[in-house]
Amino acid sequence: CCFVTHDKTGCSCGIYRSLEKKMIAISFRGTCELVDLVTDASIVQEAWVEGEDIENDGAVKVHVGFRKSLNSISRKLKELILASVAPGDSITDYDLIVTGHSLGGALSTLFTADVGEYGIDAGRALPQMEKSEPWWSSLASNFFNNDIKPEDTTPPRPKSLKMYNYGSPRVGNKEFTKKFDSLIGNGIDEAYRIVNGQDVVARLPRTVNALGLVSIGYEHCGPTVLISVPDAEADGDNESDENLAANQGDKQMPLLWIEGQSEGECPVRDGTALRSPLAQGSLLGDIVSAVKENQGANTDVVKASTEKAKGEDYLEKGDMLSKLSTAVKGRLETFTASDLASVVGIDKQFLARESKIIQSVFSGEAL
Repeated sequence: CCFVTHDKTGCSCGIYRSLEKKMIAISFRGTCELVDLVTDASIVQEAWVEGEDIENDGAVKVHVGFRKSLNSISRKLKELILASVAPGDSITDYDLIVTGHSLGGALSTLFTADVGEYGIDAGRALPQMEKSEPWWSSLASNFFNNDIKPEDTTPPRPKSLKMYNYGSPRVGNKEFTKKFDSLIGNGIDEAYRIVNGQDVVARLPRTVNALGLVSIGYEHCGPTVLISVPDAEADGDNESDENLAANQGDKQMPLLWIEGQSEGECPVRDGTALRSPLAQGSLLGDIVSAVKENQGANTDVVKASTEKAKGEDYLEKGDMLSKLSTAVKGRLETFTASDLASVVGIDKQFLARESKIIQSVFSGEAL
């Protein structure tokens, strides 16, 4: 149908339509120019609604670079969407699908949040405290020779609004995430973030308060769909990639994991940094479990020993101690650096995620 691009910010979006299916799809371009890297690199936040005080408790804040980029084309984009329907049709008859990859994924999240809450308000760019112009004013002058003035002055909404983005970074703080998630089923019909299990972009910008440091405050919006690729397909061998476990302990993640529908926690969220040193899966926790199992078995031996000769009793107790020694030795043989961290109460899964981020940054994969 058409493309809209801003020369200075580099923000670009394509609009595709099917008059037969009454469907409009918009796709935001990902990072591909130097100006996009500048947009991505910033971690400063500003108010989602222009004019709001970001110092207030509970202020909804978003990535300043992402907002500035989308704000540069948002109004024109909404005008084009409203004008792309067939003559005589209304946008309320059309399904709207929003997508994008990487930087484009972040922009698709912001655009979906705007339309989901306020409708397609072409009287302004992104949300603002200042009163916007009538949503049809620029549409009338640019496309219909001023021959348009609807009876309903409320910005129109599409028949349905769905977002599917790919490899999206985080776009806002906890309050923005709450706002976005509250719109799912209440303005946004469906929203999923599809992520490659090895993609570091989906783990950025970082929330730096994980160990009690100063908080930057970035969180993901909407449910994650995690896609993993087995080594057999990627490298031609039959061994599973240990990274496919996606920091879920020793349990291998399925090739398609959907947050809220599949078991386990989302591995691209920060999670909890601190954990009990005696929790299951930690070094001390596993050793304590082995001791408890041995104590339970030893109790059974003591009960049975009243009916057995002392020699047989000693043999069974010796066998139990031997099994305990073997279990502890086996666990120590699998000792890793993350086990050492678990002894002082740092969650192994958290440490694995943070280590992966650091490795990706130094290897250049995060850029």
